[in-house]
Amino acid sequence: MTEQSSSSLGDAQGQKVRAGIIGLGSMGFGMAASLMRAGFDVAGYDVVPAAAERFVREGGRRTASPVEAARQADIVVSVVVNAAQTEDILFGSGGIAQGMPEGAVFISSATMAPEHARDMARRLEATGRHYLDAPISGGARRAAEGALTILASGSPAAFARARPALNAMAAKVYELGDEPGLGAAFKMINQLLAGVHIAAACEAIAFAAKQGLDIRKVYEVITASAGNSWMFENRMPHVLEGDYTPHSAVDIFVKDLGIIQDMARDAKFPVPVSAAALQMFLMTSGSGMGRDDDTSVARLYARMTGTSLPGDAG
Repeated sequence: MTEQSSSSLGDAQGQKVRAGIIGLGSMGFGMAASLMRAGFDVAGYDVVPAAAERFVREGGRRTASPVEAARQADIVVSVVVNAAQTEDILFGSGGIAQGMPEGAVFISSATMAPEHARDMARRLEATGRHYLDAPISGGARRAAEGALTILASGSPAAFARARPALNAMAAKVYELGDEPGLGAAFKMINQLLAGVHIAAACEAIAFAAKQGLDIRKVYEVITASAGNSWMFENRMPHVLEGDYTPHSAVDIFVKDLGIIQDMARDAKFPVPVSAAALQMFLMTSGSGMGRDDDTSVARLYARMTGTSLPGDAG
């Protein structure tokens, strides 16, 4: 991956490369900020007014619709939740597929099943625009630092057009092949592991609390031991502080682990561990915590067993 200086990001007349960001939540905002630091002219849209206002305070240009954000953009980055939202942005009423300049690239960062990425890529590329299947990993902090991992697949032309933006937003860009859908498939393997690790970490910390252990000391010991995982180390401080503000919500893993079950059923491949994790996320969501942080699975365990966790009154 080559680095781009802000002075190099311009056309023959010295104008900045124009980027549109659709979705300015915790991930999209950080990605937009990274693009602005790298010298892009960034226009952004979000359905939540407060998110758009925050973007303006940081120097971005707010737009009234996705199509307005995309109209003059060389690169459009979509940072929404799922395939349905991506479909609507591209091909719904007021969709941007015909509003983007011809030759522009659409970078899709939503987590979705591979067949949806392939279908949307085929339809968009038929209009003379490019589609890059580019789901992301790393969390809001790495998004803000321009240090994401991007799992990308698409045509050489799509990569060529998108590469300056990818370099601005990511520490690692994996170019996984020419076929859209490969990036989505790699991301689903990541999500299988991420969901299982979060569910296991929540089970362990709640079980430790039930045993009467000091869970802060449990965290210290486990993060220095073989049982540690990136998710245990990253997520369990939320439980220790009793702070379930949604950095990544329970319902994200209801969706993603559900996609994995669909993919596995189609492939006739057993995935019993991720199926068990899905049930824990489903129970947590059904208990009213679907929009809370994904570590709320620990709260579910605690409430089912009469166990006390910090900041949780049940």
